[in-house]
Amino acid sequence: MVAYNADDDHFRDECGVFGVFGHTDAPALTALGLHALQHRGQEAAGIVSFDGSQFYSERHIGLVGDRFSKPDVIERLQGSRTIGHVRYSTAGGALLRNVQPLFAEFAGGGFAVAHNGNLTNARKLQQQLRERGSIFQSTSDTETIIHLIATSVASGIVERLTDALHKIEGAYSLIALTEKKLIGVRDPLGVRPLVLGQLDGAHVLASETCALDIIGADFVRDVEPGEMLVITEDGIRSHRPFSDKPSRFCIFEYVYFARPDSMVEGRNVYAVRKAIGAELSREAPADVDLVIPVPDSGTPAAVGYAQASGIPFDLGIVRNHYVGRTFIEPTDAIRHMGVKLKLNPNRLLLEGKSVVLVDDSIVRGTTSKKIVQMVRDAGAREVHMRVASPPTKDACYYGVDTPQRDKLIASRQSIDEIASSIDVDSLGFLSIDGLYRALGEARRNGDLPQFCDACFTSDYPTPLTDRSENAGARQRLVEIG
Repeated sequence: MVAYNADDDHFRDECGVFGVFGHTDAPALTALGLHALQHRGQEAAGIVSFDGSQFYSERHIGLVGDRFSKPDVIERLQGSRTIGHVRYSTAGGALLRNVQPLFAEFAGGGFAVAHNGNLTNARKLQQQLRERGSIFQSTSDTETIIHLIATSVASGIVERLTDALHKIEGAYSLIALTEKKLIGVRDPLGVRPLVLGQLDGAHVLASETCALDIIGADFVRDVEPGEMLVITEDGIRSHRPFSDKPSRFCIFEYVYFARPDSMVEGRNVYAVRKAIGAELSREAPADVDLVIPVPDSGTPAAVGYAQASGIPFDLGIVRNHYVGRTFIEPTDAIRHMGVKLKLNPNRLLLEGKSVVLVDDSIVRGTTSKKIVQMVRDAGAREVHMRVASPPTKDACYYGVDTPQRDKLIASRQSIDEIASSIDVDSLGFLSIDGLYRALGEARRNGDLPQFCDACFTSDYPTPLTDRSENAGARQRLVEIG
C-alpha cells in the first residue's frame, strides 16, 4: 500500500489535543476524544497515561480508529490521567519519533506534552540548545519545549514550564502531564483553541467542544489566551504567566478547520459558516439555477448562500467518504483520476443547469479546476464559483501546513486570472471585511485586527524569527508587512 491523498489542494488541518484527569476510563475516553478531533490531524495519534506509579505510552502512525480500537491497546494504557494528540506534521516529518505526546524523565519525575500550533523561533532555539549540549530525538518543534524545561533553573515544574514558554514565539495550545498535574496553556494571543470540560467529577481539556460531546462531558469554558490551568487532586488553579494582549484567534478555524458542530470562542461554527455564506451572497451574487456545495467543507456556506439568495440548494456533487490517505496501488492512471476518487457529479441535477459552486477556499487552484471541469462534463450550462473566504495570499506559520507563498494562486494572479485558470464563468471571493461582518465583528479594534488573518492579509501577529533568519527572508518580511 502506498500513501495517497486525494485532497492535496486543501490546507492541512493542524493538530488536536485531549486530556483527562481523574477518571477510571481515562485512556478509553481519550481515544474517543481524539477520534472526534480526527479532522485536525490524520497522520498519527498517541496517548500517554499515568497510573500513580508509572507512565504508559502508545504512539502510532495512522488514524485513531485504526490504531486504538483494539482492546489490548487501551488495556496497556493504565491509569486515570491521560493526554493524547492527533497530528498532521507542520514541523518535522511523518516519523514515529515525531508522534506526540512526547515524553521525558526530568529530575523531578516524568513529563509528557502534546502541542497544537507552531513555534516560529524553534530552529534558532534548537541551535542554541544543541550548542549547550542538548541532544534532540525528534525533528518536532515540540521537543524544543522539553529541552527548555530541562535546562531551566526555576524551582518547580510549573515555574520551569513558564520559564520555557517565555522563550518561545509563535502559536500554541498545549497540554502536559506530570505525576501530579494536568496542565493546559494557550499562547498569549490565543491563536489556537483549547477548552475545559467536566465529566463525573473529572476534568477534561480538548481542542474543541465536539471532543467533549463524544464522551458526554459538560463544557465549562474556553481556556483564555495566555492562561495556564494547573489541575491536581485539589482542583484547578488558574495562572496568568504572561502580560495581557489583545486576542488574535485564528479566523480560519471558523472558515474550515473546526468541526461544524463545535462551539469555538462562544460561536457555533456551523452558524458562522452559514452567516459567511449569506454575506458572500450579498457581496457576490450569481444569477443561476442552483447553489451547489463543494463537499464537505463548502456545505454550510452553500446553505447560507442559498437561503440568503433564494436560489435552490442541491447536492450536485457527491463525496465518497471511504477514500482515505491510503488507497489501492496508485498507478499513474489512478493518480490522474485526481478528485474523481473522492467526488462525483450528480449528472441528473447538473445537466443543462447554470450553477454556482461554493467552496471554503482556493489554495493552488488545481483541485478547483478539476471540479469545474467535472461539473461541465456532467452537462452544466454555466459554472460559477463563490469562495467563502478572501483570497489566500500568504502562508501560515502558526500550525497550519500551507504551501509557500509562490504556490498560492492568489499571490500570483488577479481574481479574473484565477477565474480563467480554473475555467469558471465568474468567480467571487468573500472580502476580509465581509468575513468579519459574518462573525459580528469590525475588522480592527484600534490598530489591531480582532483575529489572526495573516493568510489573507499577511499581517502576522508574532515575529517570524526562523523565517527572517533564512537567506533572503528579511526582504520577504518587508513584502508581507
